[in-house]
Amino acid sequence: MNSVPRLSMPERVAAHLREGIHQGRWRERLPGVARLAVELDVSRHTARRALQLLETEGLLSGRGLCRSRTIAAQTLSEHPLRVGILAHSSLLELQLKTAQTLAQIQQQLAGAGHEVFVTPKSQTELKHDVRRIVNHLRAHPADAWIVTSGSRPLLEWCAAQTLPCLALYGRSSGLALARSGPDKVPAFIAATRQLVELGHRRIVLIARHARRHPTPGNVERAFLGELAAHGIATGPYHLPDWEESPAGLAELLENLFQRSPPTALIIDDTAHYLATAEFLARRGIRVPLQVSLVSTDDDHLLAWCYPGIAHIKWDHAPIVRRVVRWIAAVRRGMPDRKIINFPAEFIPGGSIGPL
Repeated sequence: MNSVPRLSMPERVAAHLREGIHQGRWRERLPGVARLAVELDVSRHTARRALQLLETEGLLSGRGLCRSRTIAAQTLSEHPLRVGILAHSSLLELQLKTAQTLAQIQQQLAGAGHEVFVTPKSQTELKHDVRRIVNHLRAHPADAWIVTSGSRPLLEWCAAQTLPCLALYGRSSGLALARSGPDKVPAFIAATRQLVELGHRRIVLIARHARRHPTPGNVERAFLGELAAHGIATGPYHLPDWEESPAGLAELLENLFQRSPPTALIIDDTAHYLATAEFLARRGIRVPLQVSLVSTDDDHLLAWCYPGIAHIKWDHAPIVRRVVRWIAAVRRGMPDRKIINFPAEFIPGGSIGPL
């Protein structure tokens, strides 16, 4: 089971202040940073960061080093929300960093007084069938939804609803739907370009079904576009279709290495990356001497590999803050439908090399 991240000192102070606000200890404003630091026996930096966290949640308004913060007028009169999280996979199958991000979101929302729950079944368990997913959501009502890594058809349905919904990752480009996650397009382009510069032309992107259907997503199109920009004619070979299962992945790899062995693989899921690495090891195919590997996940599991794995990395903290702010806006009756992404970067590693 994934461990729950420990709260930092500013988060612990914020939780203490939040509880005091909800209990009515402070009715209109909080003391300034200097006074709070003395009262709580913490540094001014810690007190300042705690107040900033509460401002992010919409609990406080006003800024300043020494000025007191005003408690939002709606805070004491608003009812907390019932917030539902629809995960892409079961919690045990989520990659570690995604699970930690969800845990942080749940902690902060629960600390703000909201009731947060994860649906009993994930999108994968419901076979990505939009009709079944919708029935499942209706059986577990919520005031607002957070949908992680949703497919395009599912997010199109979400965008058509009046019920507030935020896409955490997922294919929401062009939809009137709140969204947050990493912007991987520049990182995909950088990874593909570096592989081409190392002499690779038979580069295959192994992407999940939801990333390929009904049409390729933004990053998949960016990958194919970068190949085309270097004079490489693209087709199903570079973005193959496959059954998303262990047997389906094994069959895909068997076919690839029997017919026209790729010299580089870009893999969009940590579980798929590990299964591919195991497949190559069993067949004596050496990385990176015979094939280069890139993971598009930012997963702590891969950080234990030495030399390091080439991968795509991003900061999860602003994503958590965006989700918390959005729920605070929903609580005030002012939800937005903005797509706010944060930059991701390609980190070269020892799993790639020249052709």
